[in-house]
Amino acid sequence: MKLTRNLAAAAATITLVLPLTACGGGAGGAAQDADVTSITVVSGNNPWVQGIEKHLAEYQEETGVEVNIETYGNEQLNDQYKVKLNSSDSNFDVMVFQVQDVMREFSRNQWLTDVSDRVGAEGWNWEDFQESSRDAVTLDGAIYGVPLMTERHVMYYRKDLLEAAGIEVPTTLEELEAAAKALHNPDENMTGIAMRGQNVPAVTQFSSFLYSFGGDFQDGDTATINTPEAIEAYETYGRLLRESGPVGVTSMGWVEASALFAQGRAAFYLDADSQAYTFLDPDSSAVVETVDYAPFPAGPAGAHPYSIVPWTAGINAYSEKKDAAWDFIQWATSEDMFKTLMAEDTVPSPRVSSWEDEAATSAFPEGLVNNVKATAETAIGHDRPQLEQVARAREFVGAPVVTAIDGGDVAAAAEQANAQFQELLDSDGQ
Repeated sequence: MKLTRNLAAAAATITLVLPLTACGGGAGGAAQDADVTSITVVSGNNPWVQGIEKHLAEYQEETGVEVNIETYGNEQLNDQYKVKLNSSDSNFDVMVFQVQDVMREFSRNQWLTDVSDRVGAEGWNWEDFQESSRDAVTLDGAIYGVPLMTERHVMYYRKDLLEAAGIEVPTTLEELEAAAKALHNPDENMTGIAMRGQNVPAVTQFSSFLYSFGGDFQDGDTATINTPEAIEAYETYGRLLRESGPVGVTSMGWVEASALFAQGRAAFYLDADSQAYTFLDPDSSAVVETVDYAPFPAGPAGAHPYSIVPWTAGINAYSEKKDAAWDFIQWATSEDMFKTLMAEDTVPSPRVSSWEDEAATSAFPEGLVNNVKATAETAIGHDRPQLEQVARAREFVGAPVVTAIDGGDVAAAAEQANAQFQELLDSDGQ
């Protein structure tokens, strides 16, 4: 099993110049444009890039187009984009970006090309992309890119502990609370559940609770984290960690919470499925033989976990090679290519057909595949507030999580956070 999942690991800026090639079918526009001999792709250092570079030897042969890839550490990527795009740089064509962090800002600045008129390309099958993935790259009716990867909420659990206690795998949040409480045993260094409890990091994982109680962060430009549904979601998240979570949980992000589960010190762990491979690595995990996976448990409004798109391929609005850029994107995101990337590099595809192909999913644990299928129709395509000032918004939205864990006045905390969030929404993009 290849461990390609930790997207935060890339630190240094690396520049790769790759003679790209194609992997059968999908290339068309660039091959018809005799004036284009090369294009440039700018991307973060992510699993999709690491996988695609292994399959590019046919693209240049088929199209005559060389593809140069500039790869940056994730934190440096957006700074690079802003420097380049503020100067109307046309020297790169495909831009791989993080949708939830920058799409609103980039589209407002008219840095991204609307590809709505391109995604209907015959034989490419835009409708094969998961609905939540298509929603994630769409803003105000315009489509600004093609999803490259997916990531969704999953429930990790210790199957040995549940079996020994005679506890069924929870399918609802109410059942999860009962199971976590039953397995919580601090005297034996065992916590019932581990999740993020720190203000900002908790927001993305809280989102699935919020949706499953029938709420959301906002309704258009109106903040809605003070609704009865939101308050109940906050209280449930906080109660789980207060009554069955680890000591010091309000200081824990995903690194600390996942470490507890990997060490065998938590019965349940709810977080992104991108972390699954850490728990299957015997060098870093004590639960390789005992970990299992289940869909996010249902709340009063059903099970609505997030299913997000961490990386998207778009086209630089200043590029003079938009057709060639689209040709490469179309080839690199074809049904066949995604199946190959899944099978060889466990890159989680945004296409439905990939997850229905046994060969493509052979490298994935069965529980993860089942989770994707189980949540395909009910997942939500965002895991945080939707606005340009998203980092600041997360500070406000996450505050009631901490209040709930501490057993404070959640309604009052939610009211205050909602007012602060509303101020951000009112000023966003100005």
